[in-house]
Amino acid sequence: MTTADYRIESSQPIAGRFWPKAGSLQFAVNDRALAVSLAAKSFTRDSEIRVVHVPTGEVVFRKPPQRGELSDEA
Repeated sequence: MTTADYRIESSQPIAGRFWPKAGSLQFAVNDRALAVSLAAKSFTRDSEIRVVHVPTGEVVFRKPPQRGELSDEA
């Protein structure tokens, strides 16, 4: 498999203790559980975080935006 099956995305920069690319808008992974875990532990300001199953375009997880300062508490 050469392409990732899941994409974590947001319209604002994503931050978090476990986020591998600080400030990026998306990150691709092959494992659904890993994608959801990373998304759940990450934060944005004023934008939701989504996990999308790339082959179908289905959104499999959504996290609402965190209001206020970005942090990686959790």
